[in-house]
Formats: sequence, structure tokens, C-alpha cells
Amino acid sequence: MKRSVADHAARFDEKASEYDDSGSEEYRACANLVIEHAAPESDDSVLDLGAGTGAIALALAPDAEAVIGRDISEGMMDEARAKAEERGLENVSFDYGTFREPDVDGVSVDIVTSNFAMHHLADDEKREAIDVIAALEPRRFVLGDVMFFGEPDPSEPFYDPSVDDPATVGTLADAFTDAGFSLTAVERVHDQVGVLVAERAENQEA
Repeated sequence: MKRSVADHAARFDEKASEYDDSGSEEYRACANLVIEHAAPESDDSVLDLGAGTGAIALALAPDAEAVIGRDISEGMMDEARAKAEERGLENVSFDYGTFREPDVDGVSVDIVTSNFAMHHLADDEKREAIDVIAALEPRRFVLGDVMFFGEPDPSEPFYDPSVDDPATVGTLADAFTDAGFSLTAVERVHDQVGVLVAERAENQEA
């Protein structure tokens, strides 16, 4: 991670009120694909990591039993909580948590989602995060993020090398496989943006 968790939290606190208006077309396409692939059933519990202002969590809540949002920015989560209240969604909650310490002890998690958040972690930290997620034993993990399908190009608008640290698709695929997942879908939105769908290997065998 190129900056501390506290630095990232402060940065997102500052932009929380305007965040929903700042997303690119690719960001929105990615979010829509994450929602589509997550596809929770009525008895599923969903963990949304890097939940931000709740774009994914709030979209999934009507179809799931419960949605747990975790983020490091109180400002972003305040926006998410306000939207949940406006929509009358009582099965979604937002609290502090990180990829490597999601703070969901004792909660059964069926599906994990994340959109445009994991790229803040270094590659070894992403691997640790995927291992932590695998230990929760979800049947599916849907990751939408900045990721490289080809050679990285810092001139592109999807990441800032001073604060972001995207991985190649191959690096992410290896981390998922080593953690006991199988990739069941790879969606390329842009050369530097995509969605990966990982299922636990035992679910594929069933």
C-alpha cells in the first residue's frame, strides 16, 4: 500500500459527498457487472468490501437476506447509511473494516463483492486479502477493479501511480487459485478495468 490506511480514509472522507457524481463510464459498467455476477439469493449474506457510498451493497440488499458493508472511510459510510435509510433498507449495515481485517467474526458469508477498492493494496497485500476472504468460505467472490489486461500505461485515467497499485489479471488469477478459488468469468471493461468472478473449487465440483 503506497499510503497508510489513515491517509486513504482521509482522502475518501474529503470526497465522500461528491463521490457518486465522479465515477467514469467504466466504473459504472464495472459496478453493474459486479451486481449482475453477485446474484444473491434470498437467504444469502453478502459482504461488500470497500463499500464506499454503498453502490454495490444497496443494489444487492433487496435480493439478499443481509448485506454487510465494510470500509475505512466514515464519510463514505455516512453517505451509504443515509441512502439506505432513504430507501427503507433495513437488512444492510456499514461499519469499519479492511480487506485483511473485515471484522465479520461469527457471521456466515455466502458472497463477497468489491468494486474499485482492492487496487490500493500492493500485490502481496492483495494475496493476503484474498486468503482472508477465502477463510470466510464464501461460495463466490466478485471483484471489480482497476487491473491490467496488458502492459500498464500510467497515462490512462483509471489509476494514479502515487496512490494506486493495480495488479495484472494474471497475478490476481494466481492469488485466487492458490486460495482455493476457480475463476468462472473474466469481464474486460477496458485494458485497465475488469471484473473477475471466483467460485470456491468445491462448489464447482458439486
